[in-house]
Amino acid sequence: MFTALIRYLTPPSRLAGRLSTQSLLFALGEGTFMAGSAVFFTEVVGLTGPQVGLGLTLAGIAAFIAAYPMGKVVDRFGPKRCWAISSAGQAMLVCSWPFIDTFEGYVALAVSLEVVGSLGNAAHGAYTIDVLPAAERVESRAYMYSALNVGFTLGALAGGVALATESLSVISALPWFTAAVFALNAVNITRLPPASHDLKTTEERKVRVEGPGPLKNVGWLFANFCNGTLWTNQVILNLVIPLWLVQKTDAPWVVLAFLFGTNTVMCILLPLAAARSVRDLSTGLRAIRVSTLFFIVSCVITLTTHHSLGMLTIVLFFLGHITLTGAELFLSAASWTFEAELMDPRRRGEYQGAAELMSTLGRVWAPALYTFLVMDWSSLGWLVIAALVTLAAAGLHPAVRMARRFLEEHVPADVLADATSSLKVQIPAPLGPPMVEQPAEPGGVSPVDVLPESTGDLTR
Repeated sequence: MFTALIRYLTPPSRLAGRLSTQSLLFALGEGTFMAGSAVFFTEVVGLTGPQVGLGLTLAGIAAFIAAYPMGKVVDRFGPKRCWAISSAGQAMLVCSWPFIDTFEGYVALAVSLEVVGSLGNAAHGAYTIDVLPAAERVESRAYMYSALNVGFTLGALAGGVALATESLSVISALPWFTAAVFALNAVNITRLPPASHDLKTTEERKVRVEGPGPLKNVGWLFANFCNGTLWTNQVILNLVIPLWLVQKTDAPWVVLAFLFGTNTVMCILLPLAAARSVRDLSTGLRAIRVSTLFFIVSCVITLTTHHSLGMLTIVLFFLGHITLTGAELFLSAASWTFEAELMDPRRRGEYQGAAELMSTLGRVWAPALYTFLVMDWSSLGWLVIAALVTLAAAGLHPAVRMARRFLEEHVPADVLADATSSLKVQIPAPLGPPMVEQPAEPGGVSPVDVLPESTGDLTR
């Protein structure tokens, strides 16, 4: 059993381990500042709650506008270079937080960080798909997802220690810690091997790629809109369930801390288990159906807590949270497959930018609508949410097939052969003997299932 556990926890390659380390570093810096950001902005910078919210909204709009242009920049200059520049730029910008003391300065810096971050999101997605061998893409992304959650957990602990001191001087130092981690991350990125797009000469980068881009790939655009709607499980997790627990049930508030802990532990230990059967578009779509079923079950379980009492309410909340996390894990595995197989390999940065545009449109409305539905419509609201997610999952299936047909019509076959998520997957069961699978034919293309923030990029 111990040998099986070691094998399960070992990255499939040295490169996957290095990318997982990068994910951990990014999340450590981001998580540390996020944990103390509310106190930092209100008590150190001197902003009001509405000002903080307005600034974040404006920053989000800026990131939305910048997503597609930044994707084209990545294709023009190479993903590794753009990724390193983004991380270094974020480090320098974060250093400015202690010197901000006005709302205008806060908005300017928040917008700048989001725009620079959008460059990093597109570059990271393009780089990982570009540099990882097709045989280990899904498995490697699962390791990176686990590392990301470990980093956020450590960051939350570091931020919590700072908050526990109740010292504004200590809390004011959080940006410096985050900046140092981001700078270290930038150095690590420069030491990663170049991806194929990074090896292009200046003349090769100036050559215009023939054929239509992602904005004309209707299947890709609609697939990412539906995928964004499926990723509203994070709105349920971080906003709707906490509000529901506090205002509509008799559960103790402290249960929220244990629910978040449950989600974190599952997202550290189980991404590989969810990804083990996802190898191509067909299995990716199957994972979407499993994810949607988990989401529906979570909604049904959670709505019953409005009428339950005592310990039964607490147990139901945990069951609802476990199934909701299951939806997240299977959706993640499917999203990595779609990223690999539904992008033109010559335009991965541009496709990443278009994906961010549409996935944002697919989820930006959810916080307002979901909170209205569950707070005003109660149990019926949960059923409406489950229906909306089911419609998104149903729409994703034809969209994925449309997107793949578009590539087959407009991308040369030899180029499209690289748009494969996994030619051979050997992922051991969590505590069992290793799986043995027959490899696909060399160079084969799977037949014709985000962010996150995969989340988006959710794995940066």
